[in-house]
Amino acid sequence: MTSEKLDSRLRGNDAHLTIVGGGLAGALLAILLAQRGWSVDVYERRGDPRITGYAGGRSINLALAERGLHALRQAGADGAVLQQAVMMRGRFVHPLDGAPGLQRYGRDDSEVIWSINRGELNIVLLNIAESHGARLHFDHALEQVDFDTRQATFRRHGYALARPFHALIGADGAGSMLRAQMAKVQPLGERTEWLDHGYKELEIPPAADGGFRIEPNALHIWPRGHYMCIALPNDERTFTVTLFMPHRGAHPSFETVQTGDEALALFGEQFPDTLPLIPALRRDYEANPVGNLATLYLDRWHLDGRAVLLGDAAHAMVPFHGQGMNCAFEDCVALADHLDRAPTLGEAFSAFEAERKPNAAAIQQMALENYIEMRDRVDDADYLLQRELELALQDRHPGRFIPHYAMVSFMRIPYALALQRSELQRRMLAQATAGCQRLDEVDFAALDAWILRELPPLEATA
Repeated sequence: MTSEKLDSRLRGNDAHLTIVGGGLAGALLAILLAQRGWSVDVYERRGDPRITGYAGGRSINLALAERGLHALRQAGADGAVLQQAVMMRGRFVHPLDGAPGLQRYGRDDSEVIWSINRGELNIVLLNIAESHGARLHFDHALEQVDFDTRQATFRRHGYALARPFHALIGADGAGSMLRAQMAKVQPLGERTEWLDHGYKELEIPPAADGGFRIEPNALHIWPRGHYMCIALPNDERTFTVTLFMPHRGAHPSFETVQTGDEALALFGEQFPDTLPLIPALRRDYEANPVGNLATLYLDRWHLDGRAVLLGDAAHAMVPFHGQGMNCAFEDCVALADHLDRAPTLGEAFSAFEAERKPNAAAIQQMALENYIEMRDRVDDADYLLQRELELALQDRHPGRFIPHYAMVSFMRIPYALALQRSELQRRMLAQATAGCQRLDEVDFAALDAWILRELPPLEATA
């Protein structure tokens, strides 16, 4: 929407929006809204990362896929972001017994994902938002909202500051203060399901010559059944290593592996090839906290035309499909589009929620399912045969049988549709390979007929 169109529909304060949270989603949304002519203020509780450094308190790198890239293209940020990204062609699986190897995500290098530094990405987006006229307010922590008078109170360096608003958009993460304030006015049906597994982060530093110590263009996985390690590359030639284990219970768990020496023993037994790669394992294991993992569900994301939530504030998910950021970026594009089309903010917020809520629920489910696949299945013979068949069917039925990962990561079809088709395709793969050890034992005639009957052609976008 041009600023002229916006001004013809909304006048004065009506053309102003306040974003709570200046992280990835908040900064991207500020760009998209400012481009459309909205007057935008962004309030962020942390300091300006361009001055004080990034202090996110979370994993420093993320997986960027097509959904997120599409949003960055809309914001004109994709070029600057990809300059700092590392391509990941697939999963490099390290079994305890046997040779490690790459399992591609897609068919070739046109179907890849990108490892991107969270802090660097945030800074790129903040700079672009500011260049479009968005006003950024750092060290402003939301404290209270009076939705009747439309006054939001922020705390800055110990002082309370009241700011008027027309509408608030919550991009302030899983612990959203705006969500808590909205719930005081109208119950949102909030519920959090905690995973009984947690995580701890370690690091593989650069090699002596300044290069990567292991294959850089892959997401490395050490699957071990009910626990696993992963490693994502950074453009500084490091890898962020994340150990996922149960919080409590039988060994190994964070209850049974508490000290650096106990961690060294675990890695020596279960991840022996990583020991030379992580020289600070003992120190970092003891210094870094155990993180928690949860899925956040809400029955309602908006409060008429006064407030709306998106990203983790509305639907936080576990990280195992690498789609949390991508989903949040897709939210930003969807909300900006609904604000273009709807005659009122209330109608825009309602339509946005109606579109995105079922899709958020779908990727939340798929993220939980993907944890089991990553830690327990990627080195199983039956999984590898099904993956081989999946790729063969993609070639036999282009546009009709599309692998699950491709639908989620390389396309922009609704997550809910990807889930629906994935569940059917999973049944097809399991039934077709039952009792088989090789691809030439599959009954392709029956399988082809099943696919033609139940999988209609799929458009690339919706």
